[in-house]
Amino acid sequence: MIRVLLADDEHLVRQAIATLLGLEGDIEVVAQVGRGDQVKPAVTEHRPDVVILDVEMPGMDGLTVAESLPGQAMLILTSFGRPGYLRRALAAGVRGFIPKDASADELAAAIRRVHAGGRYLDPEMAASAMMAGESPLTDRERDALALAARGAAVSEIATALHLTEGTVRNYLSNAITKLGAGNRITAIRAAQDMGWI
Repeated sequence: MIRVLLADDEHLVRQAIATLLGLEGDIEVVAQVGRGDQVKPAVTEHRPDVVILDVEMPGMDGLTVAESLPGQAMLILTSFGRPGYLRRALAAGVRGFIPKDASADELAAAIRRVHAGGRYLDPEMAASAMMAGESPLTDRERDALALAARGAAVSEIATALHLTEGTVRNYLSNAITKLGAGNRITAIRAAQDMGWI
């Protein structure tokens, strides 16, 4: 039996997926959580073989959760097939990346493959990631832009990143230039569309 932990903030979607997986003879959903910050304690308590994560969740996003669970077999199930998300997930050790519009049979096959130590990547998402290339942003530019996307002022970003306000302005300006954006808002949108922040 493959023991699965399912993490998705949409209750109805999570319940439907759990019900569908329950029809598989070799897969058992041992726990369900609706927040990213609930995943690690649930992994400790239930010891799943495979963790299925949504990307966008309250408390902690699925990619950050994945980064906090080294060695755990994980699969991302998402409606956000952004190229940067796929790259970040793979860098965090995630072995499966599948869209929410996949069939139940495809999801079950992906769980089995990940459990067996293999990888399962949706071909469309993989092709998009390859064509998009790497993020042009440095880690600091990405961090500054991500905080700006949450509405933080330059002074707040400087405090959070332990930088001067001038340095933060430089990072934001560099990000705007690298993304070919006319201003901070369009730079944020471009980076979000690619999954870089």
